[in-house]
Amino acid sequence: MQNTTSQVLDSTVAATTATGTTIMDSLSGFYYSIQAGIGQYGLKILGGILALIIGLWIIKMVMKAITKAFDKSKIDHTLKPFLVTLVNFLLKVLLFISIAGIVGIPTATFAALLAAIGLAIGGAFNGSLGHMAAGVMLLIFRPFKVGDLIETGGKLGFVKEISVFVTILETFQNKTEIIPNGAITSGTITNLTTIGNLRVDMPFGIQYGADIKKAKQIVLDVLSNDPNVLKEPAPRVAVNNLGANGIELLALPYASCETYWDVYWDTRQQIVEALGAASYDAPLPQRIVTMKS
Repeated sequence: MQNTTSQVLDSTVAATTATGTTIMDSLSGFYYSIQAGIGQYGLKILGGILALIIGLWIIKMVMKAITKAFDKSKIDHTLKPFLVTLVNFLLKVLLFISIAGIVGIPTATFAALLAAIGLAIGGAFNGSLGHMAAGVMLLIFRPFKVGDLIETGGKLGFVKEISVFVTILETFQNKTEIIPNGAITSGTITNLTTIGNLRVDMPFGIQYGADIKKAKQIVLDVLSNDPNVLKEPAPRVAVNNLGANGIELLALPYASCETYWDVYWDTRQQIVEALGAASYDAPLPQRIVTMKS
């Protein structure tokens, strides 16, 4: 009985020892495999990370130099933001392709990967690509440029920047309006700066029986003495309508884009005050009542 128990114990110990040896051999093989992998790819990965950090820093320095060069050059301000964004994008694409070569990814495989990612992104951001195409159209056909006063989509303001995806306006209320380029090209664009001046239509009324010539001269004198009203084209005052309660006159001064609202508000007030000082009363509703006997 003791011999049998001893044999069982010996067999168990031998099996346990064999199992432990097998596990140790497996762990050792796994360790050496990791060590070999790190030795083979670790330096490449480390080199890729260092190349990425250094490359991004170089691109940052290059973009600063390019931006300064653009600022000193005679390149249209409309093109500068677009060109800066485009150059920055191309430099980063070249950097990532170079890093792929350092790590050991075949260039053709990496290019196919980029194409696949591009298609996926294109499907996800279809609207954004449309805005980008609209931005390219704005730069090619040039309906407006940076500094122009435009009205589009119900927004009125000066163009501060035309980027790849959006156009930035600065309104007279000092608001910054960021409008997608697709919304601009799909709607109406009114460029108020193309000619260089704007006509400010200002209607006002006088009563029937009042001296029309004198009223027109009073208004012309106000327009002539206003420094915000342009001398050319010359301002004009005309009879616009014969209303039910009085005669409607129309003052037609011209102003620059910058002084448009000064003329619209301040000059209008001067006209009202000048007519009031000359005893011109505003037309009031009138009714003629006849009595029948």
